[in-house]
Amino acid sequence: MATGHTVKAFDEDLDQLRASIAEMGGLAEAAIRDSIQALVRRDTEAAAAIIARDERIDEIEAEVERAVVNVIALRAPMADDLREVIAALKIAGAVERIGDYARNIAKRAGRLEGSKIEPLSLLPEMGRIVGEMVKNVLDAFAARDAQKAIEVCERDRAVDDFYNSIFRALLTFMMEDSGNITAATHLLFVAKNLERIGDHTTNIAEMVYFAATGERMGERPRGVDPLGIADDQDD
Repeated sequence: MATGHTVKAFDEDLDQLRASIAEMGGLAEAAIRDSIQALVRRDTEAAAAIIARDERIDEIEAEVERAVVNVIALRAPMADDLREVIAALKIAGAVERIGDYARNIAKRAGRLEGSKIEPLSLLPEMGRIVGEMVKNVLDAFAARDAQKAIEVCERDRAVDDFYNSIFRALLTFMMEDSGNITAATHLLFVAKNLERIGDHTTNIAEMVYFAATGERMGERPRGVDPLGIADDQDD
């Protein structure tokens, strides 16, 4: 009876971890979608709401950290179970960073007011793809689906291609009219944030694959940043 109770309790712990990760993912996915809409519409009120909601993602990450420590201390998970618990901890950290990138995109909405450059049509499509990647990779985690994790990684090449296309288009805007430089720079950082979301999502996919199989996913080719722009961390 004692063993059965322990197993059931551990299953409940894992279910709670998965639920917390799913909630984080849903918030991050919504933040990506809403931040792009706020940017396109120059909607500073919507952007402010997105920035405020990022606090909830941070709170859930802290909850996941505490839950993982408790699970390891109380249940002493081994092998497959331990991989899943550690994956949940790492995934929570990656999703928190994704939320930060979405927040940074929202911040750009107010800085584009009055600019002559409309957000490029490529940005919403790029945002849609990375949003789908976030959803799919967290579905893969919930289902322990290694194949779905591989498919998420394969989509990252399209995100890199979008980024490179946007970079070239914005560079042209800046060369044609120096008055475009400030707005174009903001949009370039938006594209970079989306590209970094794609990278973090593929990192999550690699964690999912390892948790499900016990093996590491092979090295994936990475796109080349034309300027080697670092993470946009502005707070």
